[in-house]
Amino acid sequence: MKHTYMLENLNCAHCASKIETKIAETDGYENVSFNFATKMLNFYSDKKNTLNEIQQICDSIEDGVVVCDKEKTDSKENKKISRGTLILVISVIFAVTAAIVHFTFSENIFWSYYTVLGCSLVSTVLAGYKIFIKGFKNILKLRIDETTLMAVSVIAAFCLGEFIEAAMVTLLFSIGEIFEDRAVDASRRDIEKLASIRPDTATVLINGTEQTIAAESVMVGSTVVIKPYERVPLDGIITSGKTTLDTSALTGESLPVDAAEGYEVLSGTVNGSSLITIQTTKQFGDSTATRILKLVEDAAAQKGTREKLITRFASVYTPIVVLIAAAIAVIPPLCGLGAFSEWLYRALVCLVASCPCAIVISVPLSYYSGIGAASETGVLIKGGKYIEVLAKADTFVFDKTGTLTSGKLRVEKVTSYSEYTEDEILALAAACEKYSVHPVAEAIKRKAEGLVLPKLSDYTESAGHGTSAIYKGKIIKCGGSKIVTDKQKITADKNDSVFILCDGELIGSLSVSDTIRKEAKSVISELNKLGVKNTVMLTGDRQETAIKVKNELGITDCRFELLPEQKLKNFTEIKSQSRAACFVGDGINDAPVLSASDCGIAMGFGSEAAIEASDAVLASGTLKQLPKAVKISRNVIRTVKTNIIFALTVKAVVIILASLGLAAMWMSVIADTGVSVLCVLYAARLLKKKY
Repeated sequence: MKHTYMLENLNCAHCASKIETKIAETDGYENVSFNFATKMLNFYSDKKNTLNEIQQICDSIEDGVVVCDKEKTDSKENKKISRGTLILVISVIFAVTAAIVHFTFSENIFWSYYTVLGCSLVSTVLAGYKIFIKGFKNILKLRIDETTLMAVSVIAAFCLGEFIEAAMVTLLFSIGEIFEDRAVDASRRDIEKLASIRPDTATVLINGTEQTIAAESVMVGSTVVIKPYERVPLDGIITSGKTTLDTSALTGESLPVDAAEGYEVLSGTVNGSSLITIQTTKQFGDSTATRILKLVEDAAAQKGTREKLITRFASVYTPIVVLIAAAIAVIPPLCGLGAFSEWLYRALVCLVASCPCAIVISVPLSYYSGIGAASETGVLIKGGKYIEVLAKADTFVFDKTGTLTSGKLRVEKVTSYSEYTEDEILALAAACEKYSVHPVAEAIKRKAEGLVLPKLSDYTESAGHGTSAIYKGKIIKCGGSKIVTDKQKITADKNDSVFILCDGELIGSLSVSDTIRKEAKSVISELNKLGVKNTVMLTGDRQETAIKVKNELGITDCRFELLPEQKLKNFTEIKSQSRAACFVGDGINDAPVLSASDCGIAMGFGSEAAIEASDAVLASGTLKQLPKAVKISRNVIRTVKTNIIFALTVKAVVIILASLGLAAMWMSVIADTGVSVLCVLYAARLLKKKY
């Protein structure tokens, strides 16, 4: 069964990665994923006492981590912050006192020397006792991280007589850690705001009385009262009242939607100024807002290539730098290039500067911030690896009906080529399509409303070949151009798309048309401006209609009269010629192609099969947000690259300067915690940016 825990007090991304790896390597745990941004750990296990075992694993890697079933707020947090701040202030006072005495009086004076030593020592212990305790524990566990490096460096600095620098470095590191934790927590709070789209309670009418109960306990068919400006807790149908709905949290669409009795309301939307009641159609766990949040939360498990690379990089990077620092400390003195104490100091600066925290924290945070930003615009991306695909995609392949077109088909014209009247042709077609759910069949049935349909038997339907049935002992077929001969095509009007055959003879046809989505042309144009080389349309529709849509939208290529299996074959061919290919579709028939694409994009929450098979969902059910998803994805990758280059460059510069004796210890702290804070803030801006 699936387990979900929150890991509180875990602000070290490197340690989080180690915990995730350790749990995944433990027998009995499968599909382990930890989301550093939301502190959520997910895994599958049949073990009974998983919480205690997970707690033991966390304790073996990072002290102070609390594993709990649900996220809790610590009431003592503010007191801890106040106490920690007070201790830090006292530490600063002692450090400043040591500095004043050091620069005012000679070290040869007995009381001056010991005053500087005493004040520096007190300042160092007060500011860094937690760091040192953790560092020593890590040494006993034969593990190296920034606390280990700091503990060793500060002790060595005291041994070398650099009392004030040891105190100042500890202070600087502690202050940097505070800023880093605050920056990470601020990013987490921004991401957690996504959860506000789902109310936890609902006002339910029970025996005519309003009662506020937990939303998860509301049964399907219950009557829920939605007051003005309240957020809808569950999906349902309006049973009374008329209002406007703000759907921006789900779809990214800012314009309000008018809604009256019979209108389907999705959870997460905000009611306008009128009171309405709805009859729930789904339980809390199946409602739209819950599904959106689950998609966003599960996205953390689908890590991008760069995320995985950084995890592997961090595991080998620090040991290599430790060896380099050891070489700097030992080799030059042995070669007679200076005193051991001098080169040891330089090596310590290299060690502190080398910590990979900036990269390890900012890279996954960038991906998750991008996923959060996309969801706010109405695009649900299911993982970091799909952000990478969207960022580099040079080919977008579209289904036609319901994707580039509205899918609202209508019968424009009915033609008879036999003794049957036009109404009889329409009635036969509607009767033949009676059990079909194809959009064309639905259009025919709508057109035939009011007509008396003949009784048929032995219904069959074949994908791409329409339907057939028996009428008065004759075989009636209703379908597209594949069911007629070339000679019959010449007889029929070239604009006809549905043909009716009786025992193989063409007796009539229908012209069924679709309307192009109003945003489709601008979306194709925006994609072209973003550098997308190929836009392709795959459709089962006939050639004339496909080419007309292609020319109107400015699409690069179109392929028509395709059966579902032919769609997949054509897409595979297109994909093999592309850097990365995305497919956008809406129906059950699109599920195989969505699964085969580098990033399959489903239109809205229509077909469950399409959504399950897809890697991203356009929640609004329109193409409008697709270019925004591409822009956000490219911005995420730029942010990741910038942070990696910036962090490694700063660290490399400080390490080179340290090896040349030109860098002080405080510079290495800036290269560690200072760079981490900047990288975290730069990644978090993805949530604030307007697209």
